[in-house]
Amino acid sequence: MTTPVFRRFRSAAESSSSAGSAPAQPRGAAKTPKIALLLRLLTALDEGRHTLESLKTRLDPEGPPSTRSLRRYLATLAEAGFPWRYDRATGTYGFDAGYSLRRLELSGSELFGLLALRGIATSLGGNIGASIDEVTEKLTAVSGAGTTRAATAKSSMRVHLADPHLEGEPSVAFELLQRAQREKQSVRFAYVDKNGRKSERHVDVYGFVVSGGRVYAVAHDRGRGARRVFALDNVAAARMAPQRYTIPDDFDIEGFAARSVSGIMDSGDVTRVTMRFSPVVARAARADRVVKERSLVDLPDGCVEIVYVVSDPSEFVRWAMKWGADAEIVAPPTVRAEAAALAREVLARYAEPATPPAT
Repeated sequence: MTTPVFRRFRSAAESSSSAGSAPAQPRGAAKTPKIALLLRLLTALDEGRHTLESLKTRLDPEGPPSTRSLRRYLATLAEAGFPWRYDRATGTYGFDAGYSLRRLELSGSELFGLLALRGIATSLGGNIGASIDEVTEKLTAVSGAGTTRAATAKSSMRVHLADPHLEGEPSVAFELLQRAQREKQSVRFAYVDKNGRKSERHVDVYGFVVSGGRVYAVAHDRGRGARRVFALDNVAAARMAPQRYTIPDDFDIEGFAARSVSGIMDSGDVTRVTMRFSPVVARAARADRVVKERSLVDLPDGCVEIVYVVSDPSEFVRWAMKWGADAEIVAPPTVRAEAAALAREVLARYAEPATPPAT
């Protein structure tokens, strides 16, 4: 089968061969086909480290072509659409930045990462999942045969995440807010908070957090003079505003989300909360890195105590309840008391028969 690279310069090679004679070969020496010389030249250019003289040797160590012939070969490649260039600073020849003939071959761990990325795209779905899937498709398109087969085969990995679907107006708002953040331009929109209160907002978007199946914008609220978090499915009538802004140097979206279970609660203060987990869930608790800062102590009875650094203790208490009776908040007393109060409320709800739905 004729390769795409061969097809691209075969006609140019044939026409240039008929336009001029090849350099004389030593008597008795086998003449290297021009197509082979051009292929060697493409490989040398892809290496990007050869001078004019080393290119000659790279093409034919026994009978290097003349400078005139080499320049004619380079012209042939240019006519065929290969973007080679000469770097005056280093005196070397190579392809334009970002262009290469090499196929991308991924190692086992890199392929695992690509498959994990595809799994995340499948789990997320919607706008964000589609964006991730487009990236993985482009990586697969420039990969070698082995990587392509593995990446396009039936998935053997499932990354389970909440599914943040944005449709209709929230999807349009997400696109606009992303553009506003890239271009550092303020936006205005109508907003409805979790209690149903409506307001008009004028904000500078700093970044985004995907959590619990929802997408949030972290922004500076110009009207309130403070940083706020907005659920995008509660945003309507988003439009660009004329004001420009700069994101503070000390803002980092990873740092913002690091001490919050959901990634969106940042009070500025921190609390160190100690939890003790039973041997039944100790291994799972070690693996669950709910916040970035934590320290672990293994106890003789198989339990594990973990100290979490959190920005919102109430949010953390609600998360802690998912472990049921296999975990308890040990300290500080105020947070333990809050957990006890919440447990009593839950117990009271279950002490009575379920309330029938309103008609």
